[in-house]
Amino acid sequence: MALKDRLEDDRSSNDRTSKNTVQHWRQRLLEEVNLDELARLTMAQRRARLEKVTGLLVTREGPVLAAGERANLIRRVVDEALGLGVLEPLLADPTVTEIMVNGPDAIFVERAGRVYRLDGGFASEDQLYQTIDRIVAQVNRRVDESSPMVDARLPTGERVNVIVPPLSLAGPILTIRRFPRSYSIEELVSLGAMDPATGMLLASFVRGRLNIVISGGTGTGKTTMLNALSAFVPESERIITIEDSAELQLKQEHVIPLESRPSNIEGKGAITIRDLVRNALRMRPDRIIVGEVRGGETLDMLQAMNTGHDGSLVTVHANSTEDTVHRLQTLASMSDVKLPYEAIRDQINSAIDVVVQLGRGTDGSRRITEIAVADPARRDQHVLHSVMRFAAQPIGPDRVVRGVFQPKPMPDSLLHKLFNAGESIPPAFAPQVNGGGNR
Repeated sequence: MALKDRLEDDRSSNDRTSKNTVQHWRQRLLEEVNLDELARLTMAQRRARLEKVTGLLVTREGPVLAAGERANLIRRVVDEALGLGVLEPLLADPTVTEIMVNGPDAIFVERAGRVYRLDGGFASEDQLYQTIDRIVAQVNRRVDESSPMVDARLPTGERVNVIVPPLSLAGPILTIRRFPRSYSIEELVSLGAMDPATGMLLASFVRGRLNIVISGGTGTGKTTMLNALSAFVPESERIITIEDSAELQLKQEHVIPLESRPSNIEGKGAITIRDLVRNALRMRPDRIIVGEVRGGETLDMLQAMNTGHDGSLVTVHANSTEDTVHRLQTLASMSDVKLPYEAIRDQINSAIDVVVQLGRGTDGSRRITEIAVADPARRDQHVLHSVMRFAAQPIGPDRVVRGVFQPKPMPDSLLHKLFNAGESIPPAFAPQVNGGGNR
């Protein structure tokens, strides 16, 4: 059942299945069942058993309900007793990409790039805390005044962030980002994230072992794009992926996924992205894919790109292709290895071949807004050639973002690099016969 239909069902039977009513039946359910027996069942068996017992209780002790109201009440009671309560139907709805709980009475969701507030919420702040405790307990973490911030991941892959008072002045805040579905380049083309020629160009970049940085703001689809590009890495190569929360879904056979680890309750045992990048260099990788660089690991990644690990891919938060270069400089300077500005600049110039910039439109659509390539012949300075830009048209009354992807000629030096790798490019990106272009 879609989220909208579920919400309509909830509203239509609001007086029958109020928060207090759900709590009452949840308490009756827990009194009725044998918890030791439940512990020996699988999750699916537990849910089936609790649904059966709840149904018997409602039939025996409750008011006469219509079929839809009865099913809705049973679902909510079992969700409350077994899962994450009011969050369960949201997690079950594939159209929801983000869940934002701003205290017990304010739940927002993101669907198709837009944020909506939902009716209803948690019965109390205590109930929200119980839900948060269930989540963080799965990763052996706790959240309280002494540890008021937690990052965790549900067993099904969703990323979770919790922040509570005294850091949050609005009560306990819970944010859940859904595990992104894997999209192919063809699917992204059909969704308008790029045109077919751009998709072919990116495929050539990956097969030609160019080092690619995917940049963009929060929620622009960097991980989705990274996953789509990784599909063009040959099956014969050994790939090591490094992420804070494992989201990439590579299809190749020889993939070693690594995931960082936060510190434990005593503040010890943390394994950072930088630790994993350094270790990956000892694992004989053909390619290294880093979900996102945020600090000193940037310098290690640049050095890896410069020491034979061509074809690596990485994402970074930046608002433009030019800003990406400066962002990488800033992050690399956070390393404990103190290098002068010129040395970091040279590392970036030698390492980065392509910057793919992503953007998010006012209508929630995500697409490539620019592709810029470095000129291997001019490594002494930051020279990025824009080879594709998305030219947006004025927004009409329907508020939908439309535009065209405008290709531009590529530098000859990069064309030679692709040619030597046995790769060609779409004609739209070839140098003009008359010597024009974007030089």
